[in-house]
Amino acid sequence: MLELKHVSYNAKDDLSKEIIRDISVTVPDEHLVVVTGPNGGGKSTLAKLIAGIEKPTSGQIFLNGEDITDWDITTRARAGIGFSFQQPVRFKGIQVLDLIRLAAGKQLSAAAACNYLSEVGLCARDYIDREVNSSLSGGELKRIEIATVLARATKLSVFDEPEAGIDLWSFQNLIQVFQRMRENITGSSILIISHQERIMNIADEIIVIKDGKLEKQGRREDILPGLIGTASAVAACSKVG
Repeated sequence: MLELKHVSYNAKDDLSKEIIRDISVTVPDEHLVVVTGPNGGGKSTLAKLIAGIEKPTSGQIFLNGEDITDWDITTRARAGIGFSFQQPVRFKGIQVLDLIRLAAGKQLSAAAACNYLSEVGLCARDYIDREVNSSLSGGELKRIEIATVLARATKLSVFDEPEAGIDLWSFQNLIQVFQRMRENITGSSILIISHQERIMNIADEIIVIKDGKLEKQGRREDILPGLIGTASAVAACSKVG
């Protein structure tokens, strides 16, 4: 279980600018939780604080009861926190098979690595020997990155706006991937930063962040009805931008 207690974060270039303001939230085990809210509200910053990319100005972060506030991103990754960027990193010269093996931390067989690709809806024989470079589309990269998260068997998987920069077909496949992850979740949890209604619709809980503050947290069926329309409008504006 992940717990944030009174977490705040001030901008590095302007310490008087508070981006995250006294947020206390919980991500229970075996739950898929979506963090949503207006653009610029602090959602992605919150994800980076959880992953250890940024450090809170104040407050504490706990993973399964252990204080990880001062842990760096490497230590948190070793403890079981996985992070998926809005724009996945490309690795020229590294094949998909190598990347999945690195994520798993062991010499997986090609067949075992192919299983992870199949789980994210990719035809393994078409991708296992491909380089993780510009020849891959945004949607392909996203799904390969999720395959590496699956290979790591993380306790907490954090996805920062996974829908960013991908086409509709890839987005529909991405929803299916998250649905399968939710169905097979055991002893771990998933946190997704998103303002897409279809992603929120598969969540167990929704957290709403506005102006850096927690506006509400609750079950999907309690929170989502009040967000429908607002979420669609935000998503449309994002596509135009």
